[in-house]
Amino acid sequence: MDNTNDTPRVAVLGLGYVGLPLAVAFARHYPVVGFDVKRSRIEGLRAGHDDTQEVSPEELAAAEGLTITDELAALRECNVYVVTVPTPIDSGRQPDLTPLRRASETVGQVIGPGDVVIYESTVYPGATEEVCIPIVEATSGLTFNRDFFAGYSPERINPGDRAHRVTDIVKVTSGSTPEIAEFVDALYRRVITAGTHQASSIRVAEAAKVIENTQRDVNIALVNELAILFERLGIDTQEVLAAAGTKWNFLPFRPGLVGGHCIGVDPYYLTYKAQQAGHHPEMILAGRRINDGMGGYVAAQVVKLLTKRKRPVVDAEILVLGLAFKENCPDLRNTRVVDIVAELDDYHARVSVHDPEVLAEEAAAEYGIELTEAPQNGGYDAVILAVAHDRFRELGTEGLRALLRPGGVLYDIKGMLPRDDVDGRL
Repeated sequence: MDNTNDTPRVAVLGLGYVGLPLAVAFARHYPVVGFDVKRSRIEGLRAGHDDTQEVSPEELAAAEGLTITDELAALRECNVYVVTVPTPIDSGRQPDLTPLRRASETVGQVIGPGDVVIYESTVYPGATEEVCIPIVEATSGLTFNRDFFAGYSPERINPGDRAHRVTDIVKVTSGSTPEIAEFVDALYRRVITAGTHQASSIRVAEAAKVIENTQRDVNIALVNELAILFERLGIDTQEVLAAAGTKWNFLPFRPGLVGGHCIGVDPYYLTYKAQQAGHHPEMILAGRRINDGMGGYVAAQVVKLLTKRKRPVVDAEILVLGLAFKENCPDLRNTRVVDIVAELDDYHARVSVHDPEVLAEEAAAEYGIELTEAPQNGGYDAVILAVAHDRFRELGTEGLRALLRPGGVLYDIKGMLPRDDVDGRL
């Protein structure tokens, strides 16, 4: 590991929601090459614009130590390779490690003796050493823990969160040998002002990451199930949660759609590994079933409200406000708003989707949804508040009601409005 005794020259592979903020943070202390295979992404960043809105033009301009490129040759000048590519699931809800495999092949083409590769992508325990490292070995011809080394430091990026940036969140670190574990920890410790936590092994660090979001998923599933129950009992869920929240140790989870790249995906990585190990993860899978079904549940509730008012559902004009998976953020990854749209389409309703935060071309390319730019006042039989964007909050009850035809239905998924101002909510 002679190269690691020199100044770290860091390559960050994947300049998305995770990689770009990390690359900018590293560039304050080390020479950094930011690498991405998407040419349009490289061109945008070179022009000072980040479509994810995680890094401002000013922050990009100030990152003097950062070189942004899609050229493989530029990576050969580095001695530390940080992989931040996504780890999605496929149509069968199985881990899709294709981006991680390809990134490992890329690392294998440029890594040299003494170099270190660090993975940040969320995976199941064992994936780094069982899947990724063998690819690096086979591509490079080098031997793991003799010629090159590895670390794992799971990402903790929260898209759209301006209070918790990459440097403000404690970073878990690990390495393939005790010496490398110290090196990886020191590398991040210089950048992460919140500090680091060094795990005893790569597998422990992998497991820690995947259970963070699994825990949240299960808790949200519990509250979603309670919301379904309380609706049948004629009790307002938000009022119940407000009352229960007066106890100091009551956890403040709220019902809603569970999308995004983390909470709605990571548990499937853990259940995949659990089943490989011969264990059926009942609670985790039950939580996933409940949360994955909430889009259909919301659609059914809106249809029920329309029917009670004797309004035909077929050809009903329904406006869905919000497509991003969370508020004030353009991130469309694994958004479950599409489940509502698909369910209402099955009822033959006419569904329009409006979201001023997301890129229209991305919505069309990813989900085949053509966004409505300017909803028409008095044009809809139902309006569904799906995402709590500030722009929607600013409309207020009066502005949102103005979108409806007389007797139309206003359904609030996120609890943005007072109970008496809406016709239904989770």
